[in-house]
Amino acid sequence: MITLDLENMLVCRSILKDKLIQELIAASTDPQNLGLSHAFAGHLIEKAETEGWSGNLVRGLFLHLLSQEGCLAAKMAETANGTIGESLRKAFIHDIKKLMPALFQPATSIVNISILEDYKPSIPHTLEATHFLNEQLKGCTTPEAVTDAFLTFYHKYGYGEIASYEAFSWDTKHQKLRGIRHFEAMAFSDIIAYKRQKEQLINNTLAFINKRPANNVLLVGARGTGKSSGVKALARAYYTNGLRLLQMQKSQLNELPKIMATLRQYASKRFIIFFDDLSFEESDSEYKYLKSAIEGGVESCPENVLIYATSNRRHLIRETWRDRADGQDELFRNDSINETISLSDRFGLIITYLEPTQDEYLDIIDHFLRQEGVELDREELRILGHRWNLEHSGRSGRSARQFVTHYLGQIK
Repeated sequence: MITLDLENMLVCRSILKDKLIQELIAASTDPQNLGLSHAFAGHLIEKAETEGWSGNLVRGLFLHLLSQEGCLAAKMAETANGTIGESLRKAFIHDIKKLMPALFQPATSIVNISILEDYKPSIPHTLEATHFLNEQLKGCTTPEAVTDAFLTFYHKYGYGEIASYEAFSWDTKHQKLRGIRHFEAMAFSDIIAYKRQKEQLINNTLAFINKRPANNVLLVGARGTGKSSGVKALARAYYTNGLRLLQMQKSQLNELPKIMATLRQYASKRFIIFFDDLSFEESDSEYKYLKSAIEGGVESCPENVLIYATSNRRHLIRETWRDRADGQDELFRNDSINETISLSDRFGLIITYLEPTQDEYLDIIDHFLRQEGVELDREELRILGHRWNLEHSGRSGRSARQFVTHYLGQIK
């Protein structure tokens, strides 16, 4: 039996705080005590079922801790845009030598419980990042090669929730990012029509990912036309390129300085802060935080952050005819108008979405019906689609999807 020498690690000591690791150390130190081994195995199986781990569960545990909990090497690689100093690398290699048995030896050579060797969970689940790490580790036979595999992983995906999730929310209570586990995003191929708008959105985002000049983006126009779907599709399409989406609420605008400081620490990742359906009333003052974050604040916006917002209002702040009344003092009137349009003007790229044409509307319906194996004659499609949009809120991508849902539900 192999006894792991984990107590003498240098930069990966944070994993010693994990309860399962503590149980593993106790079990491997006293292999004759079957109670310790079975307690560890039982808790590890619980974890495996929760996370969907397959195969060697001891290896899975250590891969999870090194990729999710991270270590000093992971934190510095994230902060320093994927590189670490030579001394820290040597310390990391020192720890990897001690971790090699857990990563490459059979589970039964560490804890003699055979079920841990080739475990099959009820609901298998492998994160894309974990799959990438396993591929990087294939063929690695030396601590130096394993170290480089982990550093490559940290550079591409980061560690912790940043590595695992495409999209995040902001946890106001704990002042931290919170991964969105069940993130729903369409593929760009499922966003029918709006070719020019998609190209603008993608090209600006690719420039941002590739560290070229890119603009904050305001997507404005008719409701249900795919503005939000386009932004969410970016997170799904460019996750492996280091793009992450942070969806925020208008009520959290006053926390933007704290959020910007947090995102600045993840230098190897690119973040889109996303405000969906954003608009302000005249009495709202929160928009000033957004103006300051985009441009003109004391502290500059981090270079790895852009702000994308969708709105049905071109100028974001509600404007009334009273604001333009001739009876007002001229200077006051101009100030009011300038204040109203100044926020939207700070978005360097404004993409407009109009209501789809009749043919585009029918194309959207046809696309999603065909995905479900249903093909309708164009004339029948036209009649049914036209009847639906007359009875509902007009033509839009959202209305088209609702029609498809209704139609599929009525098929016997």
